[in-house]
Amino acid sequence: MLEVLTGTGLAASAGLNAYIPLLMMGLLARFTSFIDLPGSWQWLGNEWVLGILAVLLAVEVVADKVPVVDHINDVVQTVVRPTAGGLAFGAGSASDTVTVTDPDSFFAGGGQWLPVLVGVLIALGVHLLKSAARPVINATTAGLGAPVASTAEDATSVVMSLVAIILPVLVLAFLVGFVLFLPWLLRRRSERRRERQAAREAGFRV
Repeated sequence: MLEVLTGTGLAASAGLNAYIPLLMMGLLARFTSFIDLPGSWQWLGNEWVLGILAVLLAVEVVADKVPVVDHINDVVQTVVRPTAGGLAFGAGSASDTVTVTDPDSFFAGGGQWLPVLVGVLIALGVHLLKSAARPVINATTAGLGAPVASTAEDATSVVMSLVAIILPVLVLAFLVGFVLFLPWLLRRRSERRRERQAAREAGFRV
């Protein structure tokens, strides 16, 4: 169960920011004893990989805070974030951590591809939710909410990555938060559609 929560938290974190969970795992594996990556995932702790992830994270952090550019970034990240989520779930669920001591029993016989696939789907779901929420936030705040929302998402990604590794049971709280957020988002999108439709009809009458 803890392996599932660890992988889920890391994959969901990747859905918000592709590079934070991967960079977090690499740094913690290289410089601390919080996580011990299995042999096939040791490359995450390589200094070149960490450097590349840091540069990509810097680009992502800036691009995601600029209205219009954030939308273009979300389109590009539709491929990147699910891929990162698959890697994060696969590496995290197969690692020895401060709370997971027997990851070999997880997805026994399923190979590495099954947890990677699960991670892809989780990250894709979170990414689509984030991408759907951003236009609503931009429209209701005249674009001023983009940097605030992006900063909150980055902070959530950092916290969720740490929680997934150090205290994975709290991942359930994050998941409940996302579930509660979804009805609000759907309601706001529906209201925006009605507002646009009313504006078009008013324009035709004029």
